[in-house]
Parts: sequence; C-alpha cells; structure tokens
Amino acid sequence: MQLKFTNTTRSAFFATVRQRVDGYFKERSLSTHANMAMWIKAGFFLGGYLLLYTLILSNQYGPWTMLAMAVGLGAFAAFIGFNVSHDALHGAFSSQGWVNRLLGSSFYLLGANPYVWKITHNVVHHTYTNIPGHDEDIEIAPGLIRVDVDEPVRSWQRFQHWYAFALYCLASLSWVFRKDYHKFFKQQIGQHDNSTHPQRQYIMLFATKAVYYFFFLVLPYLVLDISWWQVLIGFILMHLVEGLILGLVFQLAHVVEGTSFPVPTEGVGIEEAWAIHQLRTTANFAPRSAVAAFFCGGLNRQIEHHLFPKICHIHYPAITAIVKRTAHDFDLPYLENSSFFSAIHSHYRLLKKLGRRADVSAA
Repeated sequence: MQLKFTNTTRSAFFATVRQRVDGYFKERSLSTHANMAMWIKAGFFLGGYLLLYTLILSNQYGPWTMLAMAVGLGAFAAFIGFNVSHDALHGAFSSQGWVNRLLGSSFYLLGANPYVWKITHNVVHHTYTNIPGHDEDIEIAPGLIRVDVDEPVRSWQRFQHWYAFALYCLASLSWVFRKDYHKFFKQQIGQHDNSTHPQRQYIMLFATKAVYYFFFLVLPYLVLDISWWQVLIGFILMHLVEGLILGLVFQLAHVVEGTSFPVPTEGVGIEEAWAIHQLRTTANFAPRSAVAAFFCGGLNRQIEHHLFPKICHIHYPAITAIVKRTAHDFDLPYLENSSFFSAIHSHYRLLKKLGRRADVSAA
C-alpha cells in the first residue's frame, strides 16, 4: 500500500524542536557540519585502517599476528562506516557536496556500495522506520529472526535470542557477496520504485566489488607467505568482527523494548507526524558515554540522528538535551537505555519475548 504520515493531532513538536536546534547553532555561530574534532576522528579511523592493511601486506609478521590485525581491520572498517561514511552519505560531514561524495566513498572499504546504501537507508529506512513491509532494515534474517508480530511464526524462533547474535556476525559477509546485488536489482524496496538506475551505477557496482575482492582476497594470496585457506580464514574473521559490530549497533537503535513497529491503516497510513513516529520507533543507548560516542559515530544517539540526519554527529551530545526537553514538553516518548550492555539486554529480552510467542503459537 502507498504510505503517508498524517499529523492528525496537529502537533507542533517538529517545528518547535527544529527551531530550538537551529537557534543553538545560530546563537553560537556554529556550523552544523564537521569541526576540527570530527576531522581528527575521521583521520584516526581511516589512518588506522590503512595502517593495519599495510602492515598485513608487508609480510613481516607471522600468521597469528596477521590474524589479530585482520580482527582489528574488521573493527576499524565498522568504525569508518559509523564515523565517516554514514555522515558523508547523509550530506552531514561537509557543506561541500564533493567532500561528502569523496568521504562517502570510504564505504567501499567495508565492501559495501554507497549508492545502494543511500536508497535503502537514507530514503527508505529513514522515512518508514520500523514499519513492516516498508522498512527492510528490520528484516534482519527473514524466516530466522522474528521482530514483526504479524510475521508467520516458526518453532525454531523460540531460540532466536541466542542465535541472533551469531547471525549478526554474518552481516558484512552478506553485504559483500549478496545484499548489494540483491537490493540493486530488486524492482521495489518498500514502496520505493527501484527499477531504474543510472548506467554508471551498474558499472560502479561490479567494478568496485571486483576491486574489493582483488585487494582483500587475491592480493594477500599473491604477496603473503601463507596458503589460500589462511587468507580465507583471515578474510572471514575480519568480516565476522565487522558484521557483529555493525549488526549490534544498528539493532540496538530500533529493536529494543519500548520501540514500536506500527502497522499502517488501510487507506490512511500512519496517523501521526513523521517526527513523532521517529520518537516511537527509535531509541538511544549509552547517551552519556564518551567511548560510545567516539566509536559509534553518534549512532548511540539515534533519536537525534533520525530527526536531524544532515547535522554532523559530532554535535549530537550538545543537541540531545534540546531534543529530550522538547519531547517532554509535548508529552512524547524519549526512549533510551543507559548503557551499551543494558541496550543489549533489552534487545535480548525483546527477541526472547517474540520467540516465546512463536513457541506458544507453534505448540
């Protein structure tokens, strides 16, 4: 069904919070884009990634040391995705489009395609957050993980709170070898018409994938004094680490206790404003943790990100109080888990609850 948001209560929440956030930047004469601290952080993650890759290819270390560096490389890839690619692909890193495009290309370092990501994430996920049948980001592993109460139940989902975390490890491997191709050639994503793409993007999809496979599978085999199966183990372990970090952080923002998965009303859609919908479907975690803010690229403050995706995440700590206060002023929910581990526990409990319902239905 075609879906639209209808502000039936005539809420002025979004206009008010936007005015207050705009006022914060104007009063301090601040840009909403990256500051020096953001550039330093981007340099740290990009530099760390390139350093680890160079050290591995130097062939100066033993297999176990190279394996440990492959683990670090997977972690740095995920952190580049959070801290550099994500902001740039939203146009939040710089006021200059070419800078955002250049830094957005860092997404290729993850083995992922930025063009496909902008469609599935920027357009679809950010518009239709947590709406079954529209937001495909909540289709974590169809048939294996159940987060939609209207989804057909399967008996094995009673164990999903255990095996889900193992499946998250496969997220980036799926991205590299399957997901980008599948999404690119899918005719429709939610209600977004995905049937046509610029010719250049067909070339970019296959060319950049081939380059990635060469630099991370072929070249290591050619230059390192290890066998093909050792190269493969390092590649897989790198992506298992990358996938686990990516999978966990994304799930903790939308699939935890308290977040809703609204079903559109036939012929009406969602009977509330888009911004209020974001508050009901999104949660923060570890909002007072400087460590989480540094490594997660502001994704621990997803509420602020979903309301203001074009503001660089380096500013989220400053505007969090404004958004939270405004939500309370309008008697609206503001969901947050105090720590990373409390968010994981909440995610675990929700999966267990939904799995238990599947267990009861299958009995």
